[in-house]
Amino acid sequence: MSGIYEFTVKDRAGKEVSLSEYAGKVLLIVNTATGCGFTPHYDPLEKMYRELRGQGFEILDFPCNQFANQAPGTEEEIHQFCTLKFGTEFPQFAKIEVNGDNAEPLFAYLATEKPFETFGKGLKNMAVNKFAEKNNKKFGDKAYIKWNFTKFLIDRQGNVLRRFEPTVDMKEVKAAVIEELKK
Repeated sequence: MSGIYEFTVKDRAGKEVSLSEYAGKVLLIVNTATGCGFTPHYDPLEKMYRELRGQGFEILDFPCNQFANQAPGTEEEIHQFCTLKFGTEFPQFAKIEVNGDNAEPLFAYLATEKPFETFGKGLKNMAVNKFAEKNNKKFGDKAYIKWNFTKFLIDRQGNVLRRFEPTVDMKEVKAAVIEELKK
């Protein structure tokens, strides 16, 4: 095994979890926040999870507070918010950092495999880019993730296939997941 299966992360209770436990599944790995303009992504993520998990699909949720302090709560507070407001059932892991010297190694790897390209065109995308540039200057070359709700699609062998910035329409994300599940 290789790819993401080499990594161990902590669940929200602090227990070590080897990502090899997800071998053979299509994964969507996401850094999230509860107070972000993209927080409503939890709704289509949960709907996609409920629809596709029976086909070997998992979403791995990693809360992160590095973007304008938009995930300030404890793991338990974040979990309660997500389950009460969005009914989330997919696995939620310990709150992490995705940028800088203390970045979760998994996210440094994901971003190295699929580096940031663009938020896209349009006013909303330009606004997100402006905030991201200001926020990420402090991380220099270790600004791996540009904003909350960056998503990485992983195939059944643990390879990083695609990176979706938070500005990408969730319908496009779902279509890519479905396509990968067909393989």
